[in-house]
Amino acid sequence: MKLSLGPVLYYWDKEQLGRFYSEMSALPLDVIYLGETVCSKRRAMSLDHWLGLGRELQAVSPAQIVLSSLTLIEAASELSSLRRVCDNGELLVEANDMGAVQYLAERKLPFVAGPALNLYNGHAVAKLLDCGMIRWVPPVECSATLIRAVLDQIAELGRALPQLEVFAYGHLPLAYSARCFTARAENRPKDDCQFCCINYPDGLALSSQEGQALFTLNGIQTMSAEVTNLLADYAGLQACGADLLRLSPRAQGMVEVVQAFARVRQGETPPLCVEGCNGYWHGQAGMLRVEEVGLC
Repeated sequence: MKLSLGPVLYYWDKEQLGRFYSEMSALPLDVIYLGETVCSKRRAMSLDHWLGLGRELQAVSPAQIVLSSLTLIEAASELSSLRRVCDNGELLVEANDMGAVQYLAERKLPFVAGPALNLYNGHAVAKLLDCGMIRWVPPVECSATLIRAVLDQIAELGRALPQLEVFAYGHLPLAYSARCFTARAENRPKDDCQFCCINYPDGLALSSQEGQALFTLNGIQTMSAEVTNLLADYAGLQACGADLLRLSPRAQGMVEVVQAFARVRQGETPPLCVEGCNGYWHGQAGMLRVEEVGLC
């Protein structure tokens, strides 16, 4: 299986992004995703900056560079930006919204179907294959059993299977809203957020009144409290037919994460237990940890 580095989901400044991708370019990654997927107000990097970074990475890394689109389109200005992403002329695009799928299909351009697209059966995936999809990233709540069933259904329809990329590490992106929860936590209106999410490079932890970790807030995005980690499920990922494993960036420790997955890919025995949740992969509540689903 190949390893991919998902787009940075948090708001980092240009310097932090530069340092991060400089580190990542030296690692055994096969695909690197760039671009802003959460909030159009995050303008530390313009489209031209992302394209320039993509060229720099292509010069020093063998990884395929992919440009990810915004997930929630709310304004005409965002539609205009989306068109520019789809018409970039250099990089393969990850479509995270059906508007992006439409633009790319009209231009007869291949694309990656991101995890925010609601594709849960073979007929839906086949429809996007007709639109030009070459790689499918299932929604993060999909279990191994569901993914395998979808692939089998695609085969029954007589269609060639797309590349399968599974979200294997990171805080799970669960939902998007027109409201900015990070701004609300700081008693700021969304229109005057002062980009406060930059203060939370790994998101803002949200706990219940009883102190239980529930979610991670990241601007308009709600994420899992726990980091999902499917390294101990490596054999199951292979059996499911995964072609790529997506590692979602975090502010600290990503070098070690990539190296751990790379060692297992090269033949090292996967660990029996790892820190993190994996309930969704086993068809159970997503917040369950590895020992709670009976793996350890």
